[in-house]
Amino acid sequence: MKTYSAKPSEVTRNWYVVDASEVPLGRLATQVASLLTGKGKPMFTHHIDCGDHVIVINSDSLVVTGNKLEDKIYYHHSHYPGGLKEMQLKDKIAKDSTEVIVKAVRGMLPVNKLRPERLIRLRVYPGTEHNHEAQKPKVFSLKEGK
Repeated sequence: MKTYSAKPSEVTRNWYVVDASEVPLGRLATQVASLLTGKGKPMFTHHIDCGDHVIVINSDSLVVTGNKLEDKIYYHHSHYPGGLKEMQLKDKIAKDSTEVIVKAVRGMLPVNKLRPERLIRLRVYPGTEHNHEAQKPKVFSLKEGK
């Protein structure tokens, strides 16, 4: 018996729609990262990108638990002396809620050459509408009952 290894020509990519208002940010990020890597597929291979396309909607109604809105801080440095910038999660959501989800999912993906390709297949929208109806995406529920 030989070990199966997926080839890039054999990969079929599905489209999924995920609602960001169903579960907290961390659970959303782990599930989306799993879909982007293709870990749920039987043909999963570490060095081949077997993942699917993921559309995340309702990023404006993002759910976080505890005091994360005030306590979670995003840092950015301008590479100049004294150039450290800080922004709380609530301010980041008010400015651009899609960036919060992309950054969380990026942190959940493995750090290798496939990460930029996987992030390209992630699309985040602040409202309930998206322009990918032609791809016939399937609704992927993140709630416990599925």
